[in-house]
Amino acid sequence: MPLIYKICPEALWREAELSGRFNGAPIDLADGYIHFSTGAQARETAAKHFVGQRDLLLIAVDASRLGEALRHEPSRGGALFPHLYAPLDPKSVRWIAPLPLAADGTHLFPEDVA
Repeated sequence: MPLIYKICPEALWREAELSGRFNGAPIDLADGYIHFSTGAQARETAAKHFVGQRDLLLIAVDASRLGEALRHEPSRGGALFPHLYAPLDPKSVRWIAPLPLAADGTHLFPEDVA
């Protein structure tokens, strides 16, 4: 089962858990899809888009449960990123981990995210 990852402010994710669906962060809503990263892309995504931000969660999602609404599309740099063109059902989540900041301001990822 391939995992994809969403970096999300904890408060926003907790709202999604209560409502039973995640419609996305403001950037997702503006772009019309929910941005995800592969394990190989997650650290770069954090460094580029979430630098210095606290109270983030790393949400691991079972990509095989997302169906045809999940598409891998090229970014500006040409790398393929997973995009979900539907709300995310929290039941598709395999695990959630905090994404704390290290002393140097980078985020500390769980060891199994490659």
